[in-house]
Amino acid sequence: MTLRLNETAPDFTADSTEGEIRFHEWIGDGYAVIFSHPKDFTPVCTTELGAMAGLAGEFAKRDAKIIGVSVDPVEEHHKWKSDIATFTGNEVSYPMVGDPEMKIAKLYGMLPASEDRVEGRTPADNATVRTVFIVGPDKKVKLSMTYPMTTGRNFDEILRALDSIRLTAQHKVATPAGWQPGGEVILTPAVSDEEARDKFGGFEQRLPYIRTAKLPD
Repeated sequence: MTLRLNETAPDFTADSTEGEIRFHEWIGDGYAVIFSHPKDFTPVCTTELGAMAGLAGEFAKRDAKIIGVSVDPVEEHHKWKSDIATFTGNEVSYPMVGDPEMKIAKLYGMLPASEDRVEGRTPADNATVRTVFIVGPDKKVKLSMTYPMTTGRNFDEILRALDSIRLTAQHKVATPAGWQPGGEVILTPAVSDEEARDKFGGFEQRLPYIRTAKLPD
């Protein structure tokens, strides 16, 4: 079954390159970004894990932890980390979870629950294990995005989405298409005109159902 937005992200305990992870406990009071990949030592995923390693500081600034998941054992992850650093110049410091029995992949709806063949699996067999999840401090799923194996993921977009998620959790606003931090926001119906004037110093009525404003610095 597909894991839907605002559902509780399934908890799990698993081995990782940083030791045992109890997922909900590990998240703590911040956000978590889970990104899965179908197989170690694959070209596109090598670039992705390196890209995430390079952005680790940006995620940390946003109180977000990074965790990778692969349908491979942890010992293979440790070997792969060397290739990732060689190719991308970035050392992987975040945990990479081993899921050789596909329990997490099934728990998160990335593989069918009926899938039971573990040995001899190819990247194509695990092609759907290509989802990014953002999980909030409340342990609810805030975002999920699934990419094909041939398309490298844009983690700058994940950062942008995380900025929006954090902002809209704090204020009764939404962000328009292509929004960037500091840009105009859309006021939700929960904000009265009076409140908008008080909190945002005014607003612009663009359409009968669209009011925009700038957040105060």
